[in-house]
Amino acid sequence: MTPEEVIKFIADEGVEMIDLKFTDLLGTLQHFGVPPSAVTEGLFERGTGFDGSSIRGFQTIDQSDMLIVPVASTANIDPVYSRKTLSLICDVRDPATGGDYSRDPRNVAQKAEAYLASTGIGDASYWGPEAEFFIFDAASYDQNAHSAHYSVDSDEGVWNAGSRYMLDGKTLGRGYRTRHKGGYSPAPPVDHLSDIRAEMAIDIQKFGMEVEKHHHEVATAGQGEITVVYDTLTKSADNTMIYKYLVKNVAARHGKVATFMPKPLFGDNGTGMHTNQSVWKDGTNVFYGDGYAHMSDTMKFYIGGLLKHAPALLAFAAPTTNSYRRLVPGFEAPVNLAYSSRNRSACCRIPADFDTPSSKRIEFRCPDPTANPYLAFSAMLLAGLDGIQNRIDPGDPMDVDLYDLSPEEAMSVEQVPGSLEDVLDALEDDHEFLLAGGVFTPDLIETWLDYKRVNEVDEMRLRPHPHEFFLYFDA
Repeated sequence: MTPEEVIKFIADEGVEMIDLKFTDLLGTLQHFGVPPSAVTEGLFERGTGFDGSSIRGFQTIDQSDMLIVPVASTANIDPVYSRKTLSLICDVRDPATGGDYSRDPRNVAQKAEAYLASTGIGDASYWGPEAEFFIFDAASYDQNAHSAHYSVDSDEGVWNAGSRYMLDGKTLGRGYRTRHKGGYSPAPPVDHLSDIRAEMAIDIQKFGMEVEKHHHEVATAGQGEITVVYDTLTKSADNTMIYKYLVKNVAARHGKVATFMPKPLFGDNGTGMHTNQSVWKDGTNVFYGDGYAHMSDTMKFYIGGLLKHAPALLAFAAPTTNSYRRLVPGFEAPVNLAYSSRNRSACCRIPADFDTPSSKRIEFRCPDPTANPYLAFSAMLLAGLDGIQNRIDPGDPMDVDLYDLSPEEAMSVEQVPGSLEDVLDALEDDHEFLLAGGVFTPDLIETWLDYKRVNEVDEMRLRPHPHEFFLYFDA
């Protein structure tokens, strides 16, 4: 819709409140509610003010005044609220200059799309993230000077297979618990959460996204995925933010709690966000060709860029200390910096479900859904474009199960770094490719590095870990 159409829609449909949404630098959705009377053409031109110093990664308190400007084309009725509410995603602006704000993640995504067009390599890129999640019945956690704990529970969790309950004076067991690593697509009653995921999928569709399918994922205790059809970079990042918002809120509606944390369970699969991507020009997929797995040289060099810059990319694509509980060699996560057709043990996979020009794409399997999608997708695109521009050869494909290599063979395959600290160091050393076209700015990268090191790496380093008591208390 245009601004005029949004204003008319609000009046015609009896909208009672408008929800203005934007994303902070770390990737958390923020919002303000305004009444219909506040939605004028001026709001779409000039925006409304807010305190940027209270938003993570934004301005300091001496430069705190900022603006959010709603984007009319993002208008959708929000199914979360009890009163009829229209959702509008916003861009962030700096009132001092009147221009876009360099640390606004959505602005970075738009600049990435503009840079792609300026290179002549393509005029659009398409993104299909597969964000997994857990739905728990309960979650609690705490950390203080003298104690620490976390606990999650799910009736579906295999650890509840031995639980009993009383009914009419009889002690009964419910059965049908999903085994560790045994949760991929079982039908009910083993899948306890199909109705809730269906409700999530319906609300996602109400928000204008197209859902391909939903299913239970590999882990026990309610791991799931809803696949949303691909879109252009900024739009797909918008969709990912709304997807996470709706999954969490539908779970809450049912008295449950959803999390996109990469590794909430020990000993079972973690939560990834495999990211499908392709580049198009004049309506043609430039990734399709006559090479290996029907890929073009353009696609091969794009993969070369992803693999070369992967350590730095992960500072945005797997951006938490918990991400590296998932990215562990020898387990289920794709830590091998290699590419292959169909092979899920390589970090770059060329899906072979439909071998057609329109379906040819790269699935980069390292990211997880704690990533800010605007920044992660933009960084991946810039790495791929750097690969194309510099003809970075990724070498030969690895068409073997990389998890079964001998120790000697495994030594020849480079792997992703093993900690957030390592990928932040990689980003500090390798970020020139991100500055192309002014997409990322040195200021944004410095802010990201400082925040992550001080508030996450150092904070984790300072605290005793519960397992350390198990290992060392009686030393």
